Amino acid sequence: MAISVFDLFKIGIGPSSSHTVGPMRAAALFVQGLRERELLEQVRRVEVQLYGSLSATGIGHGSDTATIMGLMGEWPDAIDPSQIGVRIHTLRETDTLLLDGRLPVPFVWARDMRLLDENLPFHPNAMTLVVFGDDGELHRDTYYSVGGGFVVDEAQAQSGVADMDRTELPYDFSSAVELLQLCKTHNLRVAELMLANEKVWRSEDEIRSGLMKLWRAMQACVEEGLKHEGILPGGLNVRRRAAKLHRSLQELNKPNVIGSTLSAMEWVNLFALAVNEENAAGGRMVTAPTNGAAGIIPAVLHYFMKFSDEVTEANVVDYLLSAAAVGILCKKNASISGAEVGCQGEVGSACAMAAAGLAEILGATPEQLCNAAEIGLEHNLGLTCDPVGGLVQVPCIERNAIAAVKAINAAQMALRGDGQHFISLDRVIRTMRDTGADMHDKYKETSRGGLAVSAVEC
Repeated sequence: MAISVFDLFKIGIGPSSSHTVGPMRAAALFVQGLRERELLEQVRRVEVQLYGSLSATGIGHGSDTATIMGLMGEWPDAIDPSQIGVRIHTLRETDTLLLDGRLPVPFVWARDMRLLDENLPFHPNAMTLVVFGDDGELHRDTYYSVGGGFVVDEAQAQSGVADMDRTELPYDFSSAVELLQLCKTHNLRVAELMLANEKVWRSEDEIRSGLMKLWRAMQACVEEGLKHEGILPGGLNVRRRAAKLHRSLQELNKPNVIGSTLSAMEWVNLFALAVNEENAAGGRMVTAPTNGAAGIIPAVLHYFMKFSDEVTEANVVDYLLSAAAVGILCKKNASISGAEVGCQGEVGSACAMAAAGLAEILGATPEQLCNAAEIGLEHNLGLTCDPVGGLVQVPCIERNAIAAVKAINAAQMALRGDGQHFISLDRVIRTMRDTGADMHDKYKETSRGGLAVSAVEC
């Protein structure tokens, strides 16, 4: 399995990478397949079937509307989020879906949008799309949204190969041990090794410009999050806090009463809150590596850029490349999907990635980098995914802020050491996988346990 930094970091929309970005991509791929099979003009009806976690929390995460947008030919990185509500309202009013954005097809929401209370065997985030013609069923395909916006179809799932990219990398690694050995053998920093691997797909100029584009999208997300106030959508009446906190920090004439450390921490909180509030509102953001954990990596990078004396574009590139190295290990050996292993797979992985990225640009050795990632992930083990109301708001927004501060602390602790640690990064990732397997399904993005039910009044 070859995974690129641009697989882990993708520009998309909120509120969820697995429940919003993934379903939209799956539906767009389905339409693309119909076009290639020359079946589009024959379609007379479309049916959407959402299973498992996509059914349980799909409404709160916008899985239903995202799927419709994909069927209309939209992609997460290009769609205008402000137009989604308008277009869905028109569809419901007219009972007509514009397939591929141009072909009117009857679509009765109550009949054709089916939320099914069952799981398919490959992954809890499953969906089946079916189209019918004049003489019955024309085509169907099942897709699995496996976390971070990654999508596999039924053929891939049946093959046992979740990722069809079999590209040979110059420095391929599937464990932290292998990564460290490659760095040592070839005298490479983690960012340098990752850059060499990325060159298999793109030129160095394309890689650097692509990563800077991601950084600009992260910055834009923070800026948007600082502009808006009021109540987040969804019915929980969660109030946006980032704009008010930003004004408060700007008005301070001196550091926080306890000193500059806490003042800096408040800025980290601000950056994470801004991103995740914007994500919860369905705005434009970057999966990092998921939407639910999207505030951690940009918050830590914003922290570095704000409080460092000298910053360069090279810092941004090295940060994202090194963070991606750890994300690759988490995805290959465990999961970044909350529906599969709980929030430890989302916030835990993002915390480890941010800690690794920060350690790299602060001059860490590869061993110290892995130690930073290990600390960041270890102290998120067992974290459940239990969003109240199926919305990426409570506890998700605050959880990103806490994890961003934790990532900075993990990097600082690792940099004070020599890279040696009692529990290896590989063992912690395996523990995350095993803990996720043991975790009850009600704690894995179904909103049927934990905080999701404790918040319900009896």
